[in-house]
Amino acid sequence: MTLADLKRGQQGIIKDVSSKDIPLKLLEMGCLPGNSVQLLHLAPFSDPMYLNVNGTHLAIRKETAHHILIETTDNE
Repeated sequence: MTLADLKRGQQGIIKDVSSKDIPLKLLEMGCLPGNSVQLLHLAPFSDPMYLNVNGTHLAIRKETAHHILIETTDNE
């Protein structure tokens, strides 16, 4: 499952990041394996995604979210 597959309110743990496809700034802001992530809101047309990553709020494009593998931590 990728970060782009999360539904609003759903949570997960980042398992792997394709660093060559992810801007360095996102890695510096906490998009790293082992960190928790929750989808807070989707903008119109579902892009960008507004996330809580280990307490930091980020907005990322869905195209970028497809390169971040996660494992969900809830039962939805």
